[in-house]
Amino acid sequence: MARSVTPGTLARLMRWWPPFRFAGIRVVDIADDWSTARVRLRLGRLNRNYFGTQFGGSLYAVCDPFWALLGLHRLGGGYLVWDKAAEIEYVSPGRGDVFAEFTLTEDRLEEIRAATAGGEKALPWFDCAVVAADGTVVARVRKQLYVRRKRQPSQPGRTSPDS
Repeated sequence: MARSVTPGTLARLMRWWPPFRFAGIRVVDIADDWSTARVRLRLGRLNRNYFGTQFGGSLYAVCDPFWALLGLHRLGGGYLVWDKAAEIEYVSPGRGDVFAEFTLTEDRLEEIRAATAGGEKALPWFDCAVVAADGTVVARVRKQLYVRRKRQPSQPGRTSPDS
């Protein structure tokens, strides 16, 4: 997806993205400045497990792309942003709709910019709670991103340190 897409357009497109659509996941909102995203997972027959509660894979999928998407758009085109690792802890059964909210603060962005200023990679962790409508925590998800500044192409006639 191009970096030039607006948050509202991306939210609408993701509502039709098959992995989200068939799992019952809906992107409720992405802030105009890419600082926050809110996502809902409805409990339905396609994502109900053997016990009648939210399927664990769907609980994880609610959180999967959002830290990377927010980071990619907030940091801008001079950075590479990828998912590196993830952890999920199931806390209580999801017996109905659940929600996840992501907020990428300017303080966290400044930490990443500082860590990558000299061309080094940063591996920041981000936490998110998946909660039921009444506020009960259903799952805790941690995501680690790989972030670094893009390397500038070498200029003709100059040798790079990697040569």
